[in-house]
Amino acid sequence: MDTFLSAVLGELASRSINFFISKSSKPKVLAVKDSVQRALLRAQVIIDEATGRHITNQAMLQQVDMLRDAMYQGCYILDAFRYLYHDEENTKDQVVSHSFSLSKVNYLKGIGSSNRKTQILEQLQDTLDNLNCMILDMKELVVFMTSYPRLYCQPYSMHLLLGNCMFGHQMEAELVLNFLLHTQPNGAEELEVLQLIGPGKVGKSTLVAHVCNDERVRDRFLEIVFMSDHDFKDEKLTYIGERCVKKYQNSMLNKDGTGRLLVIVEMAGDINEDEWKRQYAASKRCMIKGSKIIITSRSDKITKLGTTRAVTLKYLSDEACWYFFKTLTFGSTDPMMQPRMVCLAMEISKMLKGSLFSAVAIICLLRDNFNAHFWCKVVTFFRWFIKWHVSKFGEHPSVVLNQNKPAHLWRMARTSEEIVIYHQYEGSSQEELPKIAFPSVLYGSVKPSGRFEALVWRSPIPPYYNYIYTCEVRDLKTNAAKRKRS
Repeated sequence: MDTFLSAVLGELASRSINFFISKSSKPKVLAVKDSVQRALLRAQVIIDEATGRHITNQAMLQQVDMLRDAMYQGCYILDAFRYLYHDEENTKDQVVSHSFSLSKVNYLKGIGSSNRKTQILEQLQDTLDNLNCMILDMKELVVFMTSYPRLYCQPYSMHLLLGNCMFGHQMEAELVLNFLLHTQPNGAEELEVLQLIGPGKVGKSTLVAHVCNDERVRDRFLEIVFMSDHDFKDEKLTYIGERCVKKYQNSMLNKDGTGRLLVIVEMAGDINEDEWKRQYAASKRCMIKGSKIIITSRSDKITKLGTTRAVTLKYLSDEACWYFFKTLTFGSTDPMMQPRMVCLAMEISKMLKGSLFSAVAIICLLRDNFNAHFWCKVVTFFRWFIKWHVSKFGEHPSVVLNQNKPAHLWRMARTSEEIVIYHQYEGSSQEELPKIAFPSVLYGSVKPSGRFEALVWRSPIPPYYNYIYTCEVRDLKTNAAKRKRS
């Protein structure tokens, strides 16, 4: 009896202490949260100012990119704190609370433990310290920034900007621009070559099209032409640029009276080094001084072919993906007014594994069905489908799709059916579009028979690709029975 009474009193004392600690720490947590919000606003001001100017200093570009990453991380931890705190008070939403308790995000370690508020306070304080240090380091940069010319004015709504521009690779785009606009010293005869490296669907073609669409680049080069690795491997090809597809041709010579050529070589595989040396030597003799070459490839073996440091593209971080996802999904709607839906959107974004292509496809669906009930269905569907896919194929479905491998997806309307994606490709804006929309098959009731082509997404930015899948709807039970009989 004494042991039992001692245990009860100890438990009561422990709960009382935790209660008083939580009550006293809550104002401090909210004060730190407000400080983080103000620091994020200051960081946003610096980034917007830097984005609107043509900065040529690579160290400054790298510093701005670091601040941008810190801002994404700060927004992520602030949203996680804000809406997880809301979720704690509203325990009815079991979908979100369960999913976040299983989260492996580093910023939210131990989120379900007894000292939760202390850990949240530590995470917020670390974020605040990091932002303040980076903003302090940017003082000199802000002064130097005013010496660079302006490019454009920011639109009044950020979702209009992000929905119609290349996101996540601003620094890489500036590096490519600086390469193209850089003038060689007098007497330099070297034909400059830049290598652009990155995995599939990371945005290499989009970045090149974005840069080539810049008026300064078009004014500098008489022609901007593209060639594939098939053209490059042609033994009859005399020099690079001989049989290129002309995407842009200036009606007049450049301002300095030259006819410089910009050649974009899109390589699907590796390049034979001996073949490259032969083509490069011939091109150096034939192409006008000041002409330049950009090579894009998934392989890092092309790094030895360039005359300057390669530009490498990577998939977005979870924090950057969330910033993009939240801004476009909610648009002009204030997320603060929909805390429960932000919880759901945050988990969906986390499950996309930084795939911007997957993000834009799901964003359209969520905007067309802007209600918490439907979003809960999407969260539940994604959770069980991803778990099934990893257990069956050993990889996240986004990884399979990014590598252009055959993929197996569930249908949300009937999880007993799967969509087998055999092939995926990009079509030009001039080509005829498939009449079937892939989201209607994946999330709706449309069920075509046999193999069919479906439109996944139409890009609103250059090169305006139409992303198309060749796929088929199958019954999972029938396939399992066939495998057992065989």
